Amino acid sequence: MRDLFLLDPDLVFLNHGSFGACPREVLQAQQRWQLEMERNPVEFLGRRSAALLAAARDRLAAELGAQGADLVFMPNATTGVNVVARSLALQPGDEVLSTDLEYGACDATWQRVCEAAGAIYRRVPMPLPLDSEGFVARLGEALTPRTRLVYCSHITSTTALILPVQALCRMAREAGVLTLVDGAHAPGQIDLDLTALGADFYVGNCHKWQCAPKGAAFLHAVPSQQAALHATVTSWGYAEGTGGHAGFEAYLGHTPFERRLQWQGTRDLSAWLAVPAALDFQQRHGWPTVRARCHALAASALKTMVDRFGLPPLGADEDWAQMVALPVPAQDPDRLRARLFEESGIEIPVTSHAGRVFVRLSVQGYNTEADVARLLESPALQ
Repeated sequence: MRDLFLLDPDLVFLNHGSFGACPREVLQAQQRWQLEMERNPVEFLGRRSAALLAAARDRLAAELGAQGADLVFMPNATTGVNVVARSLALQPGDEVLSTDLEYGACDATWQRVCEAAGAIYRRVPMPLPLDSEGFVARLGEALTPRTRLVYCSHITSTTALILPVQALCRMAREAGVLTLVDGAHAPGQIDLDLTALGADFYVGNCHKWQCAPKGAAFLHAVPSQQAALHATVTSWGYAEGTGGHAGFEAYLGHTPFERRLQWQGTRDLSAWLAVPAALDFQQRHGWPTVRARCHALAASALKTMVDRFGLPPLGADEDWAQMVALPVPAQDPDRLRARLFEESGIEIPVTSHAGRVFVRLSVQGYNTEADVARLLESPALQ
């Protein structure tokens, strides 16, 4: 499968989790959409784009256990988090509840939005190894009458843990509190059924584990909350009537939710339109089997590192998927990452949490046993 991607053959790439990697044929599908757009940009963007995007959303929704009408494309999951955060209309004294396991960029989003509103962003420390029941109970105990929303990752970035978001959403719903799940790492790495999961808002990347081109992500909102969401850019979706603009005309007859959040001026739609090609690629290559093989490789690496250093893992086997945090002795994370790259030709991140250091291993379909062995044999990890 390595030959189906464009990765540098001299590099051991064990960092799919950061930005993904796109198969050659999916990039070619994206480029075909770009060329088609340039044949007649007015027709493509002004008269065809709405139907093309709707078809792409429907294909993605079928993969996610959702309805296409409840999805809008985003350039990345962080943008989706910002849409929800800036639409929440927080009041002084309100609270947004989260954990100390969240992605730093989105922590920054909530800190800034809450500070501007006079609200509080409260991050509940979570003991590790992960205890799913204790995780939900701890957040439940932290709820107050001023809690407006619970924000939580589905799979954490730093620690690679799958969090019990379905149980969390059920608990919050019973308490009358909204939920936003950050699924940046979830689509394509684990099975998803957004309807069963029950989050009010869910954001996810397609460009990571679904192997779509960079710039492909989505925001899902339950119908009862869609009217409350507003784009970070005001454009034709907020104008009354047609406005006489070809781009807006393409959206006549479509939902205000879609118009407001997805049409924000001229942009390259090709990454979104190539999402079905990425899903087709994974379907043809038997992705459930690929994921199982990748998990097994990662599990073997975790056992080796735990045995080598005597450091406990952050969770049980079912608490992570293709991405796992390998515990290593406390040291400078940046220096270790640089050594792995410079001395062994390995692209992999080194993270830290609660005073511990981890090599975050991502195993994707293009990785081999030899790739993982090279990591484990690196002088930097002896």
